[in-house]
Amino acid sequence: MKGKVVVITGATSGIGAVAADKMASMGARIVAIARDRSRGETALSRWRKAGPDANHRVYYADVSVLQQAKRVAAEIAAAETQIDVLINNAGALFDRRQVTSDGLELTFATNHMSYFVVTLGLWDRLVSSAPARIINTSSEAHRRMKMDFGDLQSVHGYSPLKSYGRSKLSNILFTRELARRLKGTGVTANCLHPGFVNTRFGDDARGLLGLAFRFAKRGFAISMEKGAETIVYLASSPEVNGVTGEYFYQCRTKMPTTEAQDDEAGKHLWRESEKLAGNLSQISA
Repeated sequence: MKGKVVVITGATSGIGAVAADKMASMGARIVAIARDRSRGETALSRWRKAGPDANHRVYYADVSVLQQAKRVAAEIAAAETQIDVLINNAGALFDRRQVTSDGLELTFATNHMSYFVVTLGLWDRLVSSAPARIINTSSEAHRRMKMDFGDLQSVHGYSPLKSYGRSKLSNILFTRELARRLKGTGVTANCLHPGFVNTRFGDDARGLLGLAFRFAKRGFAISMEKGAETIVYLASSPEVNGVTGEYFYQCRTKMPTTEAQDDEAGKHLWRESEKLAGNLSQISA
């Protein structure tokens, strides 16, 4: 990773923080997008200690808000002449339905639309830096899920686990369509399931859902170090040179569900995401 520039969301806590720390120690320059300034500054100090020769940087934005995601992507694209790796890792689960200032359901906005907007905002820089890699954090929570294009914002019958699972299904569909559209550019796109990891994820959930998460973490969760391994592998390993459109678990490819391999659904999701995002460069099929 020496000399590589890595743009990463969700890098100030959880597996994103562990992955960024590891890549900084491997010689990468970390360019993080963070929402919380205190956690951002703490992470920046760690990266400076791990890789003092790299000019690590943190940009601040709430990527669940479309305008902020667009702004921060534009700022990074203007400031960085090279981006070797983009890691879309920001994610959350919410115990009740919430709506962003854009009118989007918060799970969908955070877990999918932020990936879409940041990626398209950095598209030209990634292509000009090829060979480059895009990595999207998905989850096994996509299993047993189906897209509902008539209700992407979960207006009817909101369920925390269903909304989260559909957002993770969206990550895989987006990755596969991204790989198709990037064919021939030298930029690859892959996604991964990190495992059930003992992080802050789900800690804010109330009631039975919160209790279930806390109980499960005590009994079944893996360490953050273990959960971050596949992210670092996809960002750094020569074994995945040229590999694109795949879903990984424990540093190996894994077959996602039939619904996640529905290329027509991937195209449909892309079109709907473009409509919702607005004012983005059109990427030809």
